[in-house]
Amino acid sequence: MTRREALMLTKNGFGGLALMSLMGSFGCSRFKSPAGINPSGLHLGAPHFAPKARSIIFLYMDGGVSQVDSFDYKPRLEKENGQNPYDKFEVAATQFNNIGTILKSPWGFKQYGECGMWVSDLFPHIATCVDELALIRSMVSEFPEHTNANYFLHTGHGIQGRPSMGAWVNYGLGSDNQDLPGYVVLDGGLIPPGGLDNFKSGFLPANYQASILKPGKTAIPNVEPLEPAQNIQKSKLDLIKQMDHSLVGKIGHEDEVAAAIDNYELAYRMQASVPELTALAGESEATKKLYGMDSSDPHLAGYATQCLMARRLVERGVRFIELTCPRVEADRWDQHAGLKDGHERNAHAVDQAVAGLLKDLKSRGLLETTLVVFAGEFGRTPFAQGKDGRDHNPSAFSIWLAGAGVRGGTIYGETDEYGYRVIDKPTSIHDLHATMLHLLGVDHEHLTFRFSGRDIRLTDVHGHVIRDILT
Repeated sequence: MTRREALMLTKNGFGGLALMSLMGSFGCSRFKSPAGINPSGLHLGAPHFAPKARSIIFLYMDGGVSQVDSFDYKPRLEKENGQNPYDKFEVAATQFNNIGTILKSPWGFKQYGECGMWVSDLFPHIATCVDELALIRSMVSEFPEHTNANYFLHTGHGIQGRPSMGAWVNYGLGSDNQDLPGYVVLDGGLIPPGGLDNFKSGFLPANYQASILKPGKTAIPNVEPLEPAQNIQKSKLDLIKQMDHSLVGKIGHEDEVAAAIDNYELAYRMQASVPELTALAGESEATKKLYGMDSSDPHLAGYATQCLMARRLVERGVRFIELTCPRVEADRWDQHAGLKDGHERNAHAVDQAVAGLLKDLKSRGLLETTLVVFAGEFGRTPFAQGKDGRDHNPSAFSIWLAGAGVRGGTIYGETDEYGYRVIDKPTSIHDLHATMLHLLGVDHEHLTFRFSGRDIRLTDVHGHVIRDILT
C-alpha cells in the first residue's frame, strides 16, 4: 500500500479522532436537548436529569392476567354471578364473541399491608410486598388481539417494526457493563405472539436489540470457545478484525456493518462475563430458597432462576432486563376456558419468585435504584367466555411498579363496579413508557431518532408521566 492509499483509507478516522476530542469520550448524544439544557453538556449514557432508577426489570405476564381475579377486587361480581351481563351494562364485542354470564372470581380476596391493598389468593407471596407496590388499576390498551397488543406494550406502536422499549433505553443510556449487553431478555420458554420483533431494535442500529439468554448454566449457545488453545482463537479474531477494518476502509461507515462488528466484539467479551453471570454456586441456599429454586415444580424453579439472574444482571450494570413466562401446561395467562386451572398454574410459577426478587433487591439496597414492572398486554372480561373462561379486555387492566422512585402502597385509577371499563385516571401504554423513562432520568419527548423524515420517539406524540405514583 502506498502512502497515498493509506491516507485515503484513514482520512475519515482523523476526523473522527478530532470529533471525539471535542465531544468527550462518550461520543454524541442520543438526546434531543429540552429547553434550558445545553446540548454540548449531554453525552451518550448521560440522562437529562438526575435519575431515580439505574436499571429496569420488566416482568412480562404474557397473555393478559385477569384484573378481577388478581388486583382489582369487585364484590359485585359475587352478588351477580350467573346473571346476564346485557341486563347490567353495555357489552362490547370481544375477540371470540362467545359471551356468557357474569363470572365471579374463583379466588378470595384479602387486604394486605399498611396500605390495605386487596390481592387475590392467586398471589399470596406478592401480597406480602404490597407496601412496595404502586398498583395501577386503570390501564387501557388500543388492541384486543395478542400480537398487536404485544407490539403496543413493547414498542408503543401496534404494528411490527418499531424499536422495543428496551432498545430505546439501551440506545439512550447504554450499559454500565461493557462486557454484557445493555438489554437482555431472559427466555422462560414462551416466545410471545408477535415473536422476537417484540424485542428488536427496529430502525435503531442492530446492536441495541435484546440479547436473549436462557436461565441455567448454558445461557447462550457456543459461549465457550471451541479452540483448544487461546492463541488460536486470538489469531482468528485478529484476522477478522483486520478484514473488518479493511472493509470499513473501502466502503466507509455503514450502520449495519458497524453494528455487526460491535456485536462480534461484545460476543467475545461475553465469553468471560456470561459464565460468571450464570454460575449460581456462590449464592446462598437461603437466597435460592427465597426465590423458590428448591421447588419440585420445574416451572417455579425455572422462573426463580430467571429472577435471580435478573438481580445478578442488575448488580452488573445491565440497564434493561425483561423476563418472559415459563412454558407451563396452561396457555400462558390466556384462559379462554379453564380459568381456575390455567391462572393457578401460571400464578404458582411466578408468585414466589417475583416476591423473592423484590425482597432480595430490597435487602441488598438495590430496590432503591431498580424499577420493577409487572404487566401484561391487556386484561380479561368480567363475564365468562363460554362457561369458565374470560375473553380479552383492552378497556381495563391492572399492572404494578415497585422500586426506584415509586411511591409504595399506592393505588392509582379505578374501574367500574364490574372491573370492565376504566372510570377514573385512564392510563395508556404511552404513559407507562413515559414514566419508565422518567425514572431513568430521560425526558420521553426528547429521546428521538430521525427516521422516515421525522424525529420518532418511543411514546410517539403521546404519553404523560404518572406523577401521582412517584415519590
